[in-house]
Amino acid sequence: MGGRSANKSGYFEKLKGLLEEYKSIFIVTVDNVSSQQMHEIRHALRGDGVVLMGKNTMVRRAIKGFVADSPEYERLLPFVKGNVGFVFTNGDLKTIRDVIMSNKVAAPARAGAVAPADVYIPAGNTGMEPGKTSFFQALGVPTKIARGTIEITAELKLVEAGNKVGASEATLLNMMSISPFTYGMGISQIYDDGNTFPPHVLDIEESQLLKTFSSAITTIAAISLAANFPTLPSVIHSVVNSYKKVLAVAIATEYEWDEIKELKDRIANPEAYAAAAPAVSSSAAPAAAAAKEEDTKADSDEEDSDDGGFGDMFG
Repeated sequence: MGGRSANKSGYFEKLKGLLEEYKSIFIVTVDNVSSQQMHEIRHALRGDGVVLMGKNTMVRRAIKGFVADSPEYERLLPFVKGNVGFVFTNGDLKTIRDVIMSNKVAAPARAGAVAPADVYIPAGNTGMEPGKTSFFQALGVPTKIARGTIEITAELKLVEAGNKVGASEATLLNMMSISPFTYGMGISQIYDDGNTFPPHVLDIEESQLLKTFSSAITTIAAISLAANFPTLPSVIHSVVNSYKKVLAVAIATEYEWDEIKELKDRIANPEAYAAAAPAVSSSAAPAAAAAKEEDTKADSDEEDSDDGGFGDMFG
């Protein structure tokens, strides 16, 4: 009895130490994960993360004991259910996610197992003797005899995702040496600096966030301007629009200030400012003259060719 209490106390201390040391936690599902896979995942994460498993009742009890001092840990409790474990890390979440998800092992279908994905039987020659035709027929697999062996004539969905694999389906898949499933750690939730979120959030790119943020600012500014209610995104637009109105009033009236004098003078005397337009540069002048000379020569050639090319005959 004392040994069990000591083990629980040691586990609680280890969990508390990891929660204090690491800011991020992957809550992982470990259904059908073998001990060898677990060892390989631990090895792959060495130096970047720590894997901790434990009974859910013990984990929940430990976390509830820490909630008084660290209320944010309570966000972990709803996800401590089923066959799960923790991966603690301070590394880049995307990198750690990829390491966790990369360790997959192909596995044969087992009777009674729930199919994680649709299972198909491919069309083609099976190499099996004709005596096993009835076995295929019982499962509704279309076949024919070709060159003394059974050939499947069309691809067939044998098991649908989410359904249990039957004994006959498992036997057929094993006979055909098909291992349709892959097993490894899955990620159900991520805890990071007191917040929890699903793993697909890691696939959101920074450009998407910036685009959404920019769109939100534009919307806020438009609503603020329409409602005549100032907000930080709309202030600059309000200032610019107000200045435009002040300029319009100044131009239409005798009221002016130093900065507006030149603008009003340009409007009143446009010809004076037209003379100040940039002149043709000296380097461009010879080119312009050459172009004009070419045009003149071309016009002369066109006039000479008006006789249709018979000038020498009738000249």
